Amino acid sequence: MAERSISDELNSQETEKGTQRRNLLLLREKNEMDDVPFFDIQLPYELAINIFQYLDRKDLGRCAQVSKTWKVIAEDEVLWYRLCRQEGHLPESSISDYSCWKLIFQECRAKENMLRTNWKNRKGAVSELEHVPDAVLCDVHSHDGVVIAGYTSGDVRVWDTRTWDYTAPFLDSEYEEDEPGMQPYVSFVRINSSLAVAAYEDGFLNIWDLRTGKYPIHRFEHDARIQALALSQEDATVATASAFDVVMLRPNDEGYWQIAAEFEVQKLVDYLEIVPDTGRYPVAVATAGDLVYLLKAEDSARTLHYVYGQPVTCLDVSANQAAFGVKSLGWVYEGNKILVYSLEAERCLSKLGNALGDFTCVNLRDSPPNLMVSGNMDRRVRIHDFRTDKIALSLSAHQLGVSAVQMDDWKIVSGGEEGLVSVWDYRMNQKLWEVHSRHPVRHLSFNSHSLITANVPYERVVRNTDLDFTAHRRHRGLIHAYEFAVDRLALQSTLPVCRSSADPTAGHGYALALAFPQDRS
Repeated sequence: MAERSISDELNSQETEKGTQRRNLLLLREKNEMDDVPFFDIQLPYELAINIFQYLDRKDLGRCAQVSKTWKVIAEDEVLWYRLCRQEGHLPESSISDYSCWKLIFQECRAKENMLRTNWKNRKGAVSELEHVPDAVLCDVHSHDGVVIAGYTSGDVRVWDTRTWDYTAPFLDSEYEEDEPGMQPYVSFVRINSSLAVAAYEDGFLNIWDLRTGKYPIHRFEHDARIQALALSQEDATVATASAFDVVMLRPNDEGYWQIAAEFEVQKLVDYLEIVPDTGRYPVAVATAGDLVYLLKAEDSARTLHYVYGQPVTCLDVSANQAAFGVKSLGWVYEGNKILVYSLEAERCLSKLGNALGDFTCVNLRDSPPNLMVSGNMDRRVRIHDFRTDKIALSLSAHQLGVSAVQMDDWKIVSGGEEGLVSVWDYRMNQKLWEVHSRHPVRHLSFNSHSLITANVPYERVVRNTDLDFTAHRRHRGLIHAYEFAVDRLALQSTLPVCRSSADPTAGHGYALALAFPQDRS
């Protein structure tokens, strides 16, 4: 059978899908598919497409003005589909999902610009997530808009800030009902797309499956208090540190939870993180005083870093690197630094910074390539450049130490011990806006359209149980959810107007769109 031309093949594919592309049909009518004018030579259409794929959107627009033939090539669906994928728009879509990818690209760019403008101008809405009565906030974590919080009452609550339909349900801890008010404090909470985990002061650990119900699917007990908790953001792996033991838990092929690995360390663990994208065998990084351990499930605990008398002050990990702050002590003072280690080679790649204060937080996982952001007790936020091993930018951000920080390709959001949340355009070295609450900022997380912040008190005891709601809220801690996407807002307002369900004039509070929208009776 004779080989069909490329124009016939493309036309038959589009006919099967029930769509037509006007520009390609124009080329077919003029019989210009096989020979495309390219300066003083004629090129096949496929080769022209391969050349044009290296152009960005501006260059494609200029090429479209050269001739009718070049216009059709510059507007080819393959080119604009590739541009959408390169800029992160609709990453799960296939080329057959839309008939005009140039229009889709323009709409995505317009939405991106709108969100950026809203971030800069504080256009959006903010809700104070509903509190637990007579309880103080202990810990907060979030993932993709879903927020989990633990309280001194032993309650664990979850919200889905992407919906507005239900009141946030409690996750049942299965403590005895005849012991009201006797439940231990919640020490740590973590959440990902399918699991919620809470660690309690008495050494118990509860794991819930958000897709099946509000009752724990697994319960694990340590002999001592849990000092650190980590949950993988990609799969069902949980790591805990209690006394001198680090335990990794994950379900087997039948779905039953079991101990995947157990390690013994020399000192009490301060920080614990699970390395993402490690495949079948989980990997974690733990810090204990001046020791940093690399914990691989199929191996024993290995010392990644150790300098006597120089404790680690913060930790974060990515798929192939670990970054941690080191406090310099002793006769030879070299300044406090952040060390970046290769997890594969197990060696130090960079020594960044030279600060007088301790580095209190570092964000490696969410930072752009070759950059990393950190916060320090000297009240400054720093951007570190791996290419030069130097500080690219240093901002005087807070009145007290920096407690949480995150950055993307144009902005920084930082939280301080004084309760201030600041948003910066670091390319312009300019503060855009700030919001203040009473307690230190212990958690913040943002994406292109939303921001979650949590102010957690130092004190975990309600001073007076007879305090009314207005007085009590000053001591219990706060969780705020900001939304900057106009098409997602139930009510537009300038930040920081509160839309908590406790306000009778407000709209619906944020909700949990999971499999169990029941309220606690």
